[in-house]
Amino acid sequence: MKNLLIATLLSYSMFSFSQIIEEEINLSNAEIAIPGTLTYPETKNKVPLVIFIHGSGNPDRDGNQEGTPMQSSYIKALADSLNNHKIAFYRYDKRSARSENFDKLEDVTVLDFVADAKVAIAHFKNDPRFSGIHLIGHSQGSLIAMLAVNEDITSLISMAGAGQTIDKIMVQQIYAQNPEFGKLVEEHFQELMTKGSIATVDPNLVTMFPPQIQNFYKTWASIDPQKEIKKLQIPILILNGDKDIQVDITNAQNLKVAQPEATLMIIPNMNHIMKEEDDQVTGLESYFDPKYPISPKMIATILQFISQ
Repeated sequence: MKNLLIATLLSYSMFSFSQIIEEEINLSNAEIAIPGTLTYPETKNKVPLVIFIHGSGNPDRDGNQEGTPMQSSYIKALADSLNNHKIAFYRYDKRSARSENFDKLEDVTVLDFVADAKVAIAHFKNDPRFSGIHLIGHSQGSLIAMLAVNEDITSLISMAGAGQTIDKIMVQQIYAQNPEFGKLVEEHFQELMTKGSIATVDPNLVTMFPPQIQNFYKTWASIDPQKEIKKLQIPILILNGDKDIQVDITNAQNLKVAQPEATLMIIPNMNHIMKEEDDQVTGLESYFDPKYPISPKMIATILQFISQ
């Protein structure tokens, strides 16, 4: 009985040592709801805080998109991994993931996403539990994070971020699949950027350039990530996976050229959503199922960077 009690107490002690505290944070940007989840290890010491800024589409705080097969929970997996190494993590629903915001998204631009990120930063900037705020911007969120950096930010991690303007990336992606369509996309962007709208959208591209999204593209394409990262004077880590089929490693290399002081790491076998691919895990299957692990090499790289 005594041995059982000792074993029970030891088990409880080990659990308490690694206990993760979770808080629901109901933030808003004016009328826009952007609630999120803060998780952090139970400790009396200050710990670093990561604020995660999501990519394009409509991801929630876990990295899933309601009503689609995209249910990989990659953001939550990253949070769990960093929490286990004594790093706090805040993740929030993108404004376009919340049904109560749908009627307020008509004129949204990437600058609104920057404003949302700044709301989160402002909420935590004076929190005595944290030793510093580190932004992780993923995909589109890389550019958003660059634009959100202020004096309250300790460091920036660009994860699968674009290394050129979005119009050039989209033209390249479409051209690789169909050169004729790629040329049309290029012409449409030229008209959009010079005239502010596209008078007549090619019938093959109406789903890409509907009238309600044209201003969003125009604003996004007007912001050059190479120019933005060059302005920053904080520690920067640039990460990209060599299995990323959405944002290839030349983008990370372009960002490194623009900001030579940044640290560049190409993560072997990591795809766009930070999952590790191997002989058994390839293609898009890891996008649809949370059981596939995120890259341990990526985690180790982030831990080393934040601890510096």
